[in-house]
Amino acid sequence: MRPITKEDEIEFILRSLPEALHYLIKKGVCGISCGESFSATLESVAKEREFSDSEINNIVIDLNNFLVKSNVQIIES
Repeated sequence: MRPITKEDEIEFILRSLPEALHYLIKKGVCGISCGESFSATLESVAKEREFSDSEINNIVIDLNNFLVKSNVQIIES
């Protein structure tokens, strides 16, 4: 299993871990109209919304903790 990184596209993260959508909405990274941002990286979307590097790193840590708990295997297509 490879970890999620801030360089991963939102679409890839959500395909790999669909449960992350609620978390990303709750954190303000992704809104209901986030469809146009799905091909952007987690970092670029977060930066557009003025998240700090520290906040982005914490989101990545949270997503990876969620990934481990859900026991999902990320497979690149």
